[in-house]
Amino acid sequence: MLTCGFQLRLLYVLPAFNPTQSRTRPRGQPTRLLVVLGSGGHTSEMLSLLHGLDPTLYTHRSYVVSTGDEFSASKAVEFENAIEAKRGYKRGASLIPSTYDISVIPRARRIHQPLFMTPVSSLRCLIACFSILRTHSTQQGSFTNSEQNQTRKVAAQTAQYTYPDLIIANGPATAVLVIAASLLLRFINLRGTEGRMRTIYVESWARVNSLSLSGKILVGCGMVNRMLVQWEILSRKGRGEFIGALVQ
Repeated sequence: MLTCGFQLRLLYVLPAFNPTQSRTRPRGQPTRLLVVLGSGGHTSEMLSLLHGLDPTLYTHRSYVVSTGDEFSASKAVEFENAIEAKRGYKRGASLIPSTYDISVIPRARRIHQPLFMTPVSSLRCLIACFSILRTHSTQQGSFTNSEQNQTRKVAAQTAQYTYPDLIIANGPATAVLVIAASLLLRFINLRGTEGRMRTIYVESWARVNSLSLSGKILVGCGMVNRMLVQWEILSRKGRGEFIGALVQ
């Protein structure tokens, strides 16, 4: 009986088996978007596909970067500055202010790290993911003083945000752990998780004929609401949903 209940709960939580689990949020409600930034090319791709993001729809953006990835953190700040400049959007001009934060979590696996140490580093990363999913960060990591000051100025100060309404990720192993953490929180049915943390995974533009390891894990386990691919051949193979090139 216990095993059956466990299996039924798991099927309810996994988006592939229960695609209608998330509810439509009321119009005007504060919304939190969580963006997992990889490093280098993954970060560039992610920010490129978010170029049309409307800050009045996603009123708080949480960017997740790995330890030591100053490049992704600085690019997130530049991206937010570009949003404000492009749209002429002034913070505090609406009833629901547009804000963002940057959270730093341990790397799931460092470059050239021995494989036998990967479970340990992945567990540390997973534990950190629970914290960044629950609330936005007020710590900006070990970046330059100017970056710390800039991100602190725009940290959420008025609206209260808990679990993200939407998680969008691409590429890195960290993305798998963030999504896994969100499913674990939903599995134990913590208050506030119902109807939240929908997930979109965007496969890298560089993946033409096959999915990345992260993509294979997420699709194979039915862990994401939508898997978007940027080459039609992958869609024809049943590996994801093709809606055109997303990276400019």
